Amino acid sequence: MNHKVDFYFDKAKSWQKEIEQLRTIALDCGLTEELKWGCPCYTYQQSNIVLIHVFKEYCAFLFFKGALLSDANSILVQQTENVQSARQTRFTNIAEITELAPVLKAYIYEAIEVEKAGLKVTLKKTESFAVAEEFQQKLDALPALKAAFEALTPGRQRAYLLHFSSAKQSATRVSRIEKCMQQILNGKGLND
Repeated sequence: MNHKVDFYFDKAKSWQKEIEQLRTIALDCGLTEELKWGCPCYTYQQSNIVLIHVFKEYCAFLFFKGALLSDANSILVQQTENVQSARQTRFTNIAEITELAPVLKAYIYEAIEVEKAGLKVTLKKTESFAVAEEFQQKLDALPALKAAFEALTPGRQRAYLLHFSSAKQSATRVSRIEKCMQQILNGKGLND
């Protein structure tokens, strides 16, 4: 146990028993406990294996390379259609976790083997993501914006593309683009 992570478990108002059980399972597999993104993260030789996080309706184990796991028990969930690598196992009570403990350990050991083998998830290229028509018009009209956008990392580009295209109405897309243009020109990502 890493005592720097204890606060996460101590502050939990809901799911406390459940996340403590998940912690025990991860530590029983010989993983190193760290605090990343404000959540307990379990690593093998500095590679992220699984993360514990809580939501209103459930708590979860997030397997970083869950897309590469065999999922023989069909317990892994893709959070959204845009999540490419990670997969969650969701829980709503301690009994579910207790019952699945041997399966969860098997998944963790499989995830460790994925890391040992150096396997990587093949991610979609940024070019595969839809570009909102309104954003394409701005890129075509403003060469400086296009150059700044192309200079961003692929992850930052994808974040903007998803943010813009997720708006249902054209007016909302235009508003989002206008709000983000200076940030793109400054070389910043959506959440920087």
